[in-house]
Amino acid sequence: MKSRQICFILVFFTSFTFAQKSKSKQADSSKPFVLGVIDEIQSIELGEKRILNIYLPEGYDKNDTIQYPVTYLLDGSADEDFIHAAGLFQFNSFSWINRVPKSIVVGIATVDRRRDFTYPTSIEKDQIKYPSTGHSDKFIAFLEKELQPFIEKKYKGNSSKTIIGQSLGGLLLTEILFKKPALFNKYIIISPSLWWDNGSLLNQTPAILTESFAHNTDVYIGVGKEGLTPTDMARVMEVDANILAEKIKSTKSKSVHVYFDYLPNEDHATIMHQALFNALRTLYPSATTN
Repeated sequence: MKSRQICFILVFFTSFTFAQKSKSKQADSSKPFVLGVIDEIQSIELGEKRILNIYLPEGYDKNDTIQYPVTYLLDGSADEDFIHAAGLFQFNSFSWINRVPKSIVVGIATVDRRRDFTYPTSIEKDQIKYPSTGHSDKFIAFLEKELQPFIEKKYKGNSSKTIIGQSLGGLLLTEILFKKPALFNKYIIISPSLWWDNGSLLNQTPAILTESFAHNTDVYIGVGKEGLTPTDMARVMEVDANILAEKIKSTKSKSVHVYFDYLPNEDHATIMHQALFNALRTLYPSATTN
C-alpha cells in the first residue's frame, strides 16, 4: 500500500511540475504586437522633444527604391487617433480594396493642443482662460522646417503629402491652407474650431482663391451635428464649416478642389473615424502604386 502511495505522489508531482513548466513555456511564447515604430525629434522651433508614432506600410523596405505618400496626423498619440487612423490606411490599401495607395502615416503626439494649434486671439476672456494659446506659428514652422525634412531624410516618402486634423487641429489646418498652402497636397479638415477669435480666420482672403494659385490642392471638410460653439457670441460649428467650404469653392484657381461632407449621425466626439473613412474614399478615387 505504501509503495502505491509513494508512486502516486511521485507521478502527481512529476505531472504537476511538467504542467507548470509547460504553462511557463506557453507564457514565454507571447510577443508584442507591433503596429509601427516610435521615433522622436528634437525641435528647435518648439524648444522641446516631440514623439512620433509612425506606421510603415506592408512591404516597406528601406533598401529598395519604392517611395510612398506621407500622411501627417495631428493628435497622433497611441491613446488619441494614431491606431485607428493608421488602421484605415492599412485597410484601404489592401490589394482587394486598393482604394488608397500604401502610405506612411506620421502621428505627431500631442503636448499642448491649445498652444500649438491656435493663433493669437483678440478675445480677452480667452486670453485669460487659455494663457498658453496663440503659438501656431511655431508649430507650423516646426512642420515646415523640421518635421518634413526629418521624415524625408529618414523615411522613403514621395512628394505627396497629406495632413489630418480635427477640432483645434482642423483650425490649424485651415490656417496652414490659408497661409502656407504648398506645405501639403491634401487637407483633411474635420470639425474645425473656426469659432476661435470669433471666426477671424474666415474673414481672410487667402492665396488659394486667386487664379494664379497653381499648387494642386485637395481639401476635404467634414462636420457632424455639433451645434453651438463655446463662445459668448453665438456660432454654429456646421455653419462655420459650410462657410469655409463655400469660401474655398469660390476660388478662381483650377488647382484647388474642395469637398464638403455633412455627417448628421455624428457629433464632435464621434466624427473622426467616419469622416476620415469618407475623406479617403473621396480624395483617392483610384489608388496608385507610389
